[in-house]
Amino acid sequence: MPELPETETIARDLHAMLAQSRILSASVDRADVLRSVTASAFAARLAGMRIERAWRRAKLILLDLSSGDTIVVQPRFTGAMLVETAPADISPRDRAYITLTLTLDDGRLVHYRDIRRLGTVALLDAPALATALAALGPEPLDPALTAERFSGSLRNSRQAIKKVLMDQRVLAGVGNIYANEACWLAGLDPSRPAVSLSATESSSLLDALRGVLTASIAVRGTSFRDYVDARGGRGGFVPFLQVYGRGGAPCTRCGATLVDTSAIDGRTTVFCWHCQG
Repeated sequence: MPELPETETIARDLHAMLAQSRILSASVDRADVLRSVTASAFAARLAGMRIERAWRRAKLILLDLSSGDTIVVQPRFTGAMLVETAPADISPRDRAYITLTLTLDDGRLVHYRDIRRLGTVALLDAPALATALAALGPEPLDPALTAERFSGSLRNSRQAIKKVLMDQRVLAGVGNIYANEACWLAGLDPSRPAVSLSATESSSLLDALRGVLTASIAVRGTSFRDYVDARGGRGGFVPFLQVYGRGGAPCTRCGATLVDTSAIDGRTTVFCWHCQG
């Protein structure tokens, strides 16, 4: 699932490529990805609108329109936003899973591709968008999220640290990959109750989280299977992963065998039993 670094990469690409472009028309091939709007209403409300900016909030990609509406894309597991300038820009595999398309005034096409169609595309007016975003927690890279505030959020939960990090109401944008990595970097057992962390441990965890997210953004995210950026390129962070996807391999810090388990909330957790104690 695209997490903060991946959706940030896509949003930055889309802003650079699409800001101030005008939408001539919209077509929907798979209406089951739409939320809050019918296919006909989606097409009618987008026709003639200018894309003001593209940005990210949590794991969402947002396109603000000149009408005041916002296209809200939640890619989930296999969704992607792809910009087509020429037919060769889109692979045959990606083309087979296009669910909707925006035609721009310069002839380019913007597609939402979703292999499993578990992602969603909504069209929200300003009040509806404000309501939707109000349920999200703070952004981990926002300087306004102080170590004290972060520690206070952790102390409010007896659930496992890793599960709390992935709770979008507590912290926006973090998913399984980076929760695993941050716990390893901070030397913390991911199954430990969040309430048990000291202020110092919470601060170390926030630093670790910010470090791994920033590093991943710098190389355009992590591609294991289906994540691609707006140009169809893959992220470059896999070689830098310390635990995620490395169950059974030696820990790069102490050499102990990394444990791979699904005991925390049914999600894959990889950790070092020796140095994450």
